[in-house]
Amino acid sequence: MDLDAIFKAYDIRGRIDNGDLDADIVHRIGAGFAVFAAEPRIAVGRDIRTSSEELATAFIDGVRGQGVDVDDLGLIATDMSYYYAGAYSAPAAMVTASHLPLNWNGIKLSLAGAKPVSGDTGLADIKRLASEPPADSATTGQIARVEILKGYIDHLYSVVDADAFQPLRVAVDGGNGMAGVVVGPVLERVPVVLTSLYLTPDGTFPNHPADPTRPENLVDLIAAIKKQPHDLGVGFDADADRAIFVDDAGQPLSGSTTTAMVASWFLKRNPGATVVHNLICSRAVPEAIVAAGGTPVETRVGHSYIKAVMAETDAIFGGEHSAHFYFRDNYRADSGTLAMLVLMQLLSEADRPLSELRRAFEPYSQSGEINFRVDDVNAMMQVVEEETGGDVTHLDGLTVSWADRWFNLRPSNTEALLRLNVEAPDVEGVAELVTQVGSIITDHGGAED
Repeated sequence: MDLDAIFKAYDIRGRIDNGDLDADIVHRIGAGFAVFAAEPRIAVGRDIRTSSEELATAFIDGVRGQGVDVDDLGLIATDMSYYYAGAYSAPAAMVTASHLPLNWNGIKLSLAGAKPVSGDTGLADIKRLASEPPADSATTGQIARVEILKGYIDHLYSVVDADAFQPLRVAVDGGNGMAGVVVGPVLERVPVVLTSLYLTPDGTFPNHPADPTRPENLVDLIAAIKKQPHDLGVGFDADADRAIFVDDAGQPLSGSTTTAMVASWFLKRNPGATVVHNLICSRAVPEAIVAAGGTPVETRVGHSYIKAVMAETDAIFGGEHSAHFYFRDNYRADSGTLAMLVLMQLLSEADRPLSELRRAFEPYSQSGEINFRVDDVNAMMQVVEEETGGDVTHLDGLTVSWADRWFNLRPSNTEALLRLNVEAPDVEGVAELVTQVGSIITDHGGAED
């Protein structure tokens, strides 16, 4: 076992086709999590991918072997596991590899109150316990099947107001992932005409990969919007905790644009509140927060860091450029479904199309994430820092900024990559800076992925 290969910065992920992650390892992790969490019961949910049922069963057996009871949540979206951990005040585990290919799987862990378990808040302890599994308890924990969908939907509508929704036409592409479990029941409560694309869960993901951050996976959603008028399009990833939104003209919104818009919506209701954003969000995000009377706080990339800073600052909302959106009233957890509902209420109240509303939040041009494979990520970041000017910070990787532009270069937490994000006042400025940084990397042996 190489547990270092699967224990990442804020979750557990590994390949199942080469032995990195298998039922025995997941059994050990379940036992370790039961000992670490030290609670009388733990919930376990899973996504639809073909390996998830076997791995969830192994995790459950590991937990029960420590004398801990299990609430089996079955097939759920990841944000439903966060809801359980918050509403039931108990730890929860979600077997999922999010948007990664079928030969991957993983586990996302939460403590009671939906507190995240990351590398510096428990994953290292769980890794140690998994490497030397504790002996089984004298008694085996019980298992109960628990349905949480209705309570989860009730909870979502405690954050948004169903009575404020105007009739909307919404297209949703679930990518054959877990959005298919929640979208239909959630939207039954509001006056929505739903155009469904791939909302039947299928662990082979037969239509396209369930990763809406890649433009090629939004083609069908955009085509549906252009074929017939829609107010909003939504593309979910495989475990439905992340959503990319598309406007009425068929143009996707960046995670930064969505963050700025939703932050402004919350600040109208919570004047002076704090909003958290990660450091690769557009500068338009903190500017929109300040303009709406709020206080912006910058963090590292990653859900465990966002959630921790939200708890420290009592932030009302948090957003990432990667399209994860976090809500104080959702136990500070991220939810693609709740972000969808907030945007729908925002559109209902604005009575203007999203294609118009977004313009005020997009004063800059961005590159999107560009990946490079390099032999030594730290050495390469040092080379780039030495060969570019500007103001430098190291909150998360390398950020170099000038008065009118900036770039961030950081190691991926899940893959062997350096990720480059660039922002400038216009497309030409972005292209120039991308070329400058990319040339430094390739001149020193790196290659664009």
